[in-house]
Amino acid sequence: MQESPYKGKRGLKRVLNALLYSIDGLKAALQYEDAFRQEVLLALAMIPLAFILAHGSVDRALMIGSVLLVLVVELLNSAVEAAVDRISFEHHHLIKRAKDMGSAAVLISLLNVLTTWGLILLS
Repeated sequence: MQESPYKGKRGLKRVLNALLYSIDGLKAALQYEDAFRQEVLLALAMIPLAFILAHGSVDRALMIGSVLLVLVVELLNSAVEAAVDRISFEHHHLIKRAKDMGSAAVLISLLNVLTTWGLILLS
């Protein structure tokens, strides 16, 4: 099996490359993914609110963490969709299943935000 030519990097060079790839990924998500942009705007509104509305540090961490989790799941969903679209644009039940599962993961992460914030704010 042939390994990626990028796997041989070690030490600080590997960390720097990983950081640069991550920044490229964030730029791509912001440029090409409407849902990610919408969720970033939501996060930019909700994270400062968490500092105002939370009852303590643990509540604040849970509220912010639940919002950040949505961004993580959306990035993973977008990655799956991009990889599947690279393979084929044809309608296939497995492609639909993969995309639907990614969408379901985003939905569950959004429900997690509602549940977390609701439980904290109503307590």
